[in-house]
Amino acid sequence: MAKKTPELNTGSMADISFLLLTFFLLTSSINTDQGISRVLPPPIPPDAETPDINRRNVMEVLLNQYDQLMVNGEPGDISELKDEVVRFIENPADDENLSGHRIREVDYIGSVRISEGVISLQNDRGTSYDMYIQVQNELTKAFNEMRDKVAMQAFGKRYVDLEDEDHRKAVGRAVPQSISEAEPKNIGGK
Repeated sequence: MAKKTPELNTGSMADISFLLLTFFLLTSSINTDQGISRVLPPPIPPDAETPDINRRNVMEVLLNQYDQLMVNGEPGDISELKDEVVRFIENPADDENLSGHRIREVDYIGSVRISEGVISLQNDRGTSYDMYIQVQNELTKAFNEMRDKVAMQAFGKRYVDLEDEDHRKAVGRAVPQSISEAEPKNIGGK
């Protein structure tokens, strides 16, 4: 007579596996992708005329496939981009090489000097996502900084702290976020 090999009782293995799976699902965090918050303009009617934009009112920001930044044809540094955008848009000294302005009445704020400047952003198809996000963050910081200045002067609060939607819209009209983003193409570089 042959000896019988003892077997393990695996009846409760499925229960233990289920409990472990449940434990790890409940205690772990699942990373979710986050996008860039942008409000897209409405579609342009086919019969609409393209407005003429004065060259001085356009700041070109280019990213090549090597993540190198060019600002108005000159090599740029990501750490200085926010300040360059603020200087270009605000143009406090009315420099002829920076954006022009017009005076408009804005509800809740009064007479405001509004920039006609546009940031034209274009990246290469080979630009890394990380660098693209860094540039987007710097542009957003620049406009948020300018909106904070206007909100503090008009309402005594930072832009993000304004609870009244009309006040937020007024500050948005005083400092429009004018970013034009072109379709990626092969820009090249070093």
